[in-house]
Amino acid sequence: MDQSTYVALRKIPWNKGKLVGQKAPLKLKDIWAIRVRLQIGHRRRELALFNLAIDSKLRSCDLVRLRVRDVCHGSVVASRTMMMQQKTQRPVQFEITEQTRESLVAWIHSSRMSSEDYLFPSRLHSWPHLSTRQYARIVRGWIREIGLDASAYGTHTLQRTKASLIYRRTKNLRVVQLLLGHTKLESTVRYLGIEVDGALEISEQTEV
Repeated sequence: MDQSTYVALRKIPWNKGKLVGQKAPLKLKDIWAIRVRLQIGHRRRELALFNLAIDSKLRSCDLVRLRVRDVCHGSVVASRTMMMQQKTQRPVQFEITEQTRESLVAWIHSSRMSSEDYLFPSRLHSWPHLSTRQYARIVRGWIREIGLDASAYGTHTLQRTKASLIYRRTKNLRVVQLLLGHTKLESTVRYLGIEVDGALEISEQTEV
């Protein structure tokens, strides 16, 4: 490679032609499109993983290391649970809706898991549980199945989806902040990707 070619290559931005930044959350129709495909295909493991990812709003590193005991009280799946976040070392509580509980029960019973087992064990012998890379591949597969561009979505999509839906319905940043376990409201604003104009519009509608 001559020097002129090397210089030209160095000038090409690393993100040229790529979608970067926060991944878009799913819309309700997208959630149901994926859910129905997993139900029809009797893909119990993936259905439980998808539903819990939406409900929990957990980072992928926290989601994949959940154990059966983290979501179950004895043989019953809890309606609420709490776990320590790996990144922040702060506890976060989340709800487990009825349809998610049903999918978890079906997956746990069919797999004959014990309380200490990982909820989503890896199919590779070198990993005790699903890795974040494996999880990312599964998510991309779901996105492609419903005809969306996989490069615009990722594991962060599932983490953001329910929080974004709650914010759209309520416009209540404090509620979303509490659900996500953020210490600063500014973090929640950045997380949701709220535009300045949208924030100002909300502010203008609030009388004090």
